[in-house]
Amino acid sequence: MNRIISTTIVAIALFMGGGSLSCSAQSIETATEAVKNMGLGWNLGNTLDANSHRSTDVNSDSYWNCQGLDSEYCWGQKPTTKPLFEMMREAGFGAIRVPVTWYNHMTKDGKVNEAWMARVHEVVDMVIESGLYCIINVHHDTGADNDSWTSWLKADMDTYNNVKNRYEYLWKQIAEEFKDYDEHLLFESYNEMLDIKSSWCFASFNTSSRYDANIAKSAYDAINSYAQLFVNTVRNTGGNNAQRNLVVNTYGACCGAGTWNSHLSDPLSQMNLPEDNVQNHLIFQVHTYPDISSNNLTTIKAGVDQTINALKTHLVSKGAPVIIGEWGTANVDGGDGKTDYDIRRDVMFSFADYFVKQMKANDMGTFYWMGLTDGTFRTFPAFSQPDLAERLAKSYHGEDFNGKWPEYEQPAVVVCFEGTKPLGWGSGINIEASVFQNAGEKCELELTYTQTAYSGDDIQLYYGNWSDKPSFIVDGKTYVADFNPSRVYNSGANTDHVTVFTFPKANYDKIAQLGLIVHGTGITLKKATVTDPDKLAGVVDINDNDDDNDNGVYNLAGQRVNANTKGLLIKNGRKYLNR
Repeated sequence: MNRIISTTIVAIALFMGGGSLSCSAQSIETATEAVKNMGLGWNLGNTLDANSHRSTDVNSDSYWNCQGLDSEYCWGQKPTTKPLFEMMREAGFGAIRVPVTWYNHMTKDGKVNEAWMARVHEVVDMVIESGLYCIINVHHDTGADNDSWTSWLKADMDTYNNVKNRYEYLWKQIAEEFKDYDEHLLFESYNEMLDIKSSWCFASFNTSSRYDANIAKSAYDAINSYAQLFVNTVRNTGGNNAQRNLVVNTYGACCGAGTWNSHLSDPLSQMNLPEDNVQNHLIFQVHTYPDISSNNLTTIKAGVDQTINALKTHLVSKGAPVIIGEWGTANVDGGDGKTDYDIRRDVMFSFADYFVKQMKANDMGTFYWMGLTDGTFRTFPAFSQPDLAERLAKSYHGEDFNGKWPEYEQPAVVVCFEGTKPLGWGSGINIEASVFQNAGEKCELELTYTQTAYSGDDIQLYYGNWSDKPSFIVDGKTYVADFNPSRVYNSGANTDHVTVFTFPKANYDKIAQLGLIVHGTGITLKKATVTDPDKLAGVVDINDNDDDNDNGVYNLAGQRVNANTKGLLIKNGRKYLNR
């Protein structure tokens, strides 16, 4: 691993320039060659696929086209930039799957918002110009329905007949947008499409009897219908799409793993290879997240072998290669401190090593789901799990592979917000959990703001999922929920304040898992910083050892400044506001 605070990565220009992104249709490599050449893959998850809906009624206009470009970071990520992909390339990855959700950026009849298509196009260019393969898809337009969410794409023949024109129109627009791109861009039909009962494992599993032949038949017929329509639509747009490598998913992207039910292999056995007017330009995709909590590596490895055998028996035998478009372990979303990476890392690494090596040995591609670099880390860019990124790369390329796995070292002070933002109830700033994790349990949240109201002013801190309000400490006094500057400071309207918040350990632990939201009323926020006092003290101590040792004044970055400098300064290890 390479520890860095900042890094400059030289862009790889293998495919730079508009002309070099295209090639004649005759030069498109086969699907078999593509799976081999893509190498090790990674998912840019929770980004272009992130979405927030206002309606669960797919027949309502309000369900559609309900977000702007800010949807890219509505699930906590930052806007994607090219250096992230350059870092992935240097780390040993050869392909990026870019999940994309469309319903929130298209009208009910399927017309895609031009700004959204342009942003997808921009991210695709970032990937390809970084020397990587790119897969784009139709992602959270599918999924498991619940009280707050309904997907418009379902594995059901009645649904298919109702939405097939919209689905065809969507793919026609995507295909036309990228028709001149070369073999480094692949299209994927749909993500994890489920039946009308939102059944995982196999179609109709979520019924009371755990299997319903009619629901299952409708689901598998629909999956094959969507897949065939996808292939036909893309091919008919011509250009390089006439031979572009296309990816079709099984029902639910199920992989046939397990032996506890005879229907587990149905998503594979019932999946057809779509008819195509060219040979060897189609790829099957499945996903897998095995449970490794037993810590029994013999059993875990046997499960990998069983999955490979099922894929070869039911999919590869039909004439197309396979990629594992998403994989990880069963508790990948378990929360900070609770995932297999946190609590059984040795077993996880052994599993990952075996998984990648066996899939490669059997000519199957692997795309790790989302981890490795996440949240703020993607903007530096750096790996939040650099040791895992290194393990995956060496599993694929060999132990002698000399990649780069930069690890971010958070500075003593992180500026989380700077500007002018009137706080409102339910509207504030969100500070990611990773910032607090890196600052440690002694962290200080410092808010610089103007109290705009004479009374009725209030600052509230919420956990990052809006579930509850943590207790916090200001000047040695504990506050349970509300902080009212007018009462604490006996101040009037249009008064400037700087307030430092610290947290009891129990509250800090939860903040480090969920992050923090700052909102309120009668407050205009100017700046929010998170400080690691131990690291800050270390910086000051080093600078205090200058030869002149004259009790110098420092800014929050640990740089020596003139004593007349305005703002928050440090002298003799103590912070003060110089107005």
